[in-house]
Amino acid sequence: MRRWTTRAAWLLRVMLLMSFSLALPAAAQNARQFSDEQLDQLTAPIALYPDSLLAQLLMATTYPDDFAAAAAWSKAHPDVKGDDAVKMVENEPWDPSVASLVAFPEVLVTFGGQPDWVRNIGDAFLAQPEDVMDSVQRLRQKAQAAGNLKTNEQVKVTVQAAEPAPATQTVIVQQAAPPPQVIVIEPAQPSVVYVPTFNP
Repeated sequence: MRRWTTRAAWLLRVMLLMSFSLALPAAAQNARQFSDEQLDQLTAPIALYPDSLLAQLLMATTYPDDFAAAAAWSKAHPDVKGDDAVKMVENEPWDPSVASLVAFPEVLVTFGGQPDWVRNIGDAFLAQPEDVMDSVQRLRQKAQAAGNLKTNEQVKVTVQAAEPAPATQTVIVQQAAPPPQVIVIEPAQPSVVYVPTFNP
């Protein structure tokens, strides 16, 4: 089972990076580069989210207008969450990554009130997806070293060796080296995803 988890996490990362790099508009390719410090500030509020929720949220922030509309919908329907909420927005014109987030109204309402953060993290994820993921890993390592990230009744935390970077990589901006290990956060129960609360 652990081997499948390692491959699944790696596959998720590869799929995310491939889909975004293939679909990058020219504006995103020429967007400003965020420093490691700026990325850490942007990812700090979400770095300890379970990987499945983190992936959804990062994809959703690349559609800031849809994100704002979904946040307004969630605020107007505070008692609806989970699959019921997702079914209620099936006919909305939002990107599927945004529509799936209505299952987590606290996430949409929290970040919907921060449109600059949504736009910046979305821009960073479009232009620098690997750097965003490296930032998440740096922050997870700090949280784990401080004793604030461990397996509990809500999440399962595992540490895996990082995949080596391809040898043909071109570096445009000097960034910190990727973390030597990958910290994976999964729901303890696959059918239940808890949104963690923490002070970033």
